[in-house]
Amino acid sequence: MKSFGYVRAGTVEEAAEAFAAHPGARYLAGGTNLVDLMKLGVERPAVLVDVGRLPLDTMEELPDGSLRVGATVRNSDLAAHPLVRDRYPALSQALLAGASGQLRNAATTAGNLLQRTRCPYFQDLSKPCNKREPGSGCGALMGVHRDHAVLGWSEQCLATHPSDMAVALAALDARVELHGAQGSRSLPVAEFHRLPGEHPERDTEIRPGELITSVVLPAATAELPSAYRKARDRASYAFALASVAAVLRVAEGRVAEVGIAFGALAHRPWRATRAEEALRGGPATAEAFREAVELELAAARPLRDNAYKVPLARNIAVDVLTRLAAPAPA
Repeated sequence: MKSFGYVRAGTVEEAAEAFAAHPGARYLAGGTNLVDLMKLGVERPAVLVDVGRLPLDTMEELPDGSLRVGATVRNSDLAAHPLVRDRYPALSQALLAGASGQLRNAATTAGNLLQRTRCPYFQDLSKPCNKREPGSGCGALMGVHRDHAVLGWSEQCLATHPSDMAVALAALDARVELHGAQGSRSLPVAEFHRLPGEHPERDTEIRPGELITSVVLPAATAELPSAYRKARDRASYAFALASVAAVLRVAEGRVAEVGIAFGALAHRPWRATRAEEALRGGPATAEAFREAVELELAAARPLRDNAYKVPLARNIAVDVLTRLAAPAPA
């Protein structure tokens, strides 16, 4: 076991200062992913800065109708919150589709966003992985890549982001709020994670030392029909093979508002902007949904073992959109 230091932060400012003062530090909250990676030897932090007891574990309805979710709100609490279940059902469904009840009781909002890929080459120190060790190569490229990316991948990395929650947040136009040495800022969830490019070791756009303080769910997508669907190898406690979160409002048979994001197809939740643009103002029919989704997935570059993901993602998305477009029962 590699020894490491430990600092318990009392405020957001203390956490950022402690992180900056200890090169090689990592933030620790629920630890459901970080501690596992430490056991594997993938993560070897010099210091853990414990942020689990910061006052970031509440949910607050803002004056404009949006909902601010603290960074350390547990996944189980977020999924069960009445405002989330009523206004943002896709988010509640996504959270309940992830992990197990025990893990959801420990995992946090920020930790879910920051979890790292479950690519077996990343988790196995005996295998090459540019994400774990830049320049070592991508073992999945010529190896086993059934679960890997079909969109946005590079020769450096085929990994997918594992979060269910992040996919729903991307479709719902949520924002991530951050605090660091340079002050506070926010980013759309859909832009928070990166494509691998030449630097797959960088998962997100978070700056060194920045801390996620909250996620804001906008009023604009509150109470709109939304849903999350996930295909996986077994009924529970499994990561997605493909997933989709969708927000859809239909007026007089036409698409008035739409947001679509795919999971398990890319290095980040994949916001389907081409499909959305094709759908806005058009007929809310299964045929239109299929054409729009196929337009989005035309950019896919499947490999030897994962071509099945393209029709799987298409069929899930068309089914979710068709169900959302159906008139509510009387």
